[in-house]
Formats: sequence, C-alpha cells, structure tokens
Amino acid sequence: MKRLALAALMALTGGALWAADPVEGVWKTRPDDNGNFGYVRIAPCGDRLCGVLIRAFDKTGAETHSDNIGRKIVWDMTPDGAGGYGGGQVWAPDRDKTYASKMVLSGDTLSVSGCVLGGLICRAQDWTRVK
Repeated sequence: MKRLALAALMALTGGALWAADPVEGVWKTRPDDNGNFGYVRIAPCGDRLCGVLIRAFDKTGAETHSDNIGRKIVWDMTPDGAGGYGGGQVWAPDRDKTYASKMVLSGDTLSVSGCVLGGLICRAQDWTRVK
C-alpha cells in the first residue's frame, strides 16, 4: 500500500514538474524603431526561460531575412508568481542594447520591460501571443 501511495505521489509531482509554463509559446513583438517586428519563441532553457527570434517581418508585414533569426532575445527569466517573471535580460536588435528585464503575463499579452544604467533608461513593449 505504501508503494502505491508513493507511486501516486511521484506521478502527481512529476507531472507538475513537466507542466508547461503559461508563458511558453510564440509571441509577436511590437514594431521596433524601424517598424520591423518578429516572432519570439519562449521555452525552457535549463531551469529558466528564454526567447529566441524565429521569424522576422518588415514594416509592411512581409516576412524578411534577418541575421538575428535563431538569436536569443530573452534569457534567464524565472517565474516570480502571479504571472510575473524577472531576473532576466532582453536584447533589443534595433538599438543593439541588452536590458535587465522583467515580464508580466496577462492572458494573451506579455508585457516585456527592461532598463539599463541602473534604471535610468528603460523600454517596454506589449507582445501578443501568436495562435
């Protein structure tokens, strides 16, 4: 009986460990300073979450080639609870700057924000989930 209870507990715990984080998936960024936008796939990378640029689009919405496809845009994010994520970095291709970042998930909107120089210069974007 103890083995059955232990097996049930392990199955429940193991299932919870393998459950996908709600932020996982593909997100459309807001257009950058040049009007370009992209699709970023957020997925686990080790014990954290990362986002990789998987597609790029020009200001007309046409898919375009980008040397940044396959590059990490977001990395080292960890869940803070209640839809919040922190401790990560976000790279902005249009300015070639890396910002200390956080994210907040609300339904199909992901608010991504980051700062440099100890919070003196900050940027924020709302990304939408691609379905």
